[in-house]
Amino acid sequence: MTTASASLAALDDFRPDSPNRPAARWYFIYVALKEAILTHAIEPGTKLPEDELGEIYSSSRTLVRSALQALAHDRLVTLELNRGAFVAKPTRLEAREIFEARAIIEPTVAALAAQAATPADIERLRRHLEEEHVALHEGRNGEAVDLSGKFHVAIAEIAHQTVLTEFVRSLCSRSSLIVALYWRRRDAMCESHAHHALVDAIAANSPQDAREIMSSHLVDLLSGLDLSDRPPEPKKLTDILRRPA
Repeated sequence: MTTASASLAALDDFRPDSPNRPAARWYFIYVALKEAILTHAIEPGTKLPEDELGEIYSSSRTLVRSALQALAHDRLVTLELNRGAFVAKPTRLEAREIFEARAIIEPTVAALAAQAATPADIERLRRHLEEEHVALHEGRNGEAVDLSGKFHVAIAEIAHQTVLTEFVRSLCSRSSLIVALYWRRRDAMCESHAHHALVDAIAANSPQDAREIMSSHLVDLLSGLDLSDRPPEPKKLTDILRRPA
């Protein structure tokens, strides 16, 4: 099953009637494209033509445009006048600024999570680590990057900080694009040992340890990036987002 069809199928399980409702159809396109971007199926800088996407998803350009506008709001897509939509391509400066912002916010979030975590929260984090491990072991690197971002978001959710969680979610999504562009080594993705250490600190209700481990972890992530330009490998959207007939 392709990225697009898998995304739509997963959503169908929760909203069986929504895919056939025109008012909601744009959301399904949005979710499918977002997953494709965050798992690196579509490279940063890739053009997203409305007519081609409309054909892929059997939808009008109006609905496609709504999905692209939502992705632009998430800073995952850029809309350029007279040129169209493109998967966002963070610059080296943006990459540094995003990781600097994470270094300011996430250590505090980790400390708060260590104060608030319940046994159920710890079990949730450990299950997530298993998913990350399997994805890395099977070489599904794009999915592993997406899962690592969701791990950081889960920590913020455990901290019960709604505003900070939204910041972390946005920064992690943009970090996924940065990794796709500038990743230079396998362990630039969230290393499992760092995540295990974080979970252990949170489980021990040790805010200071959680803060320090998160801070060190983010420094390691930044050091694993080569902040130089690398042109994306050209691919056809039709080949990425749906199975050939």
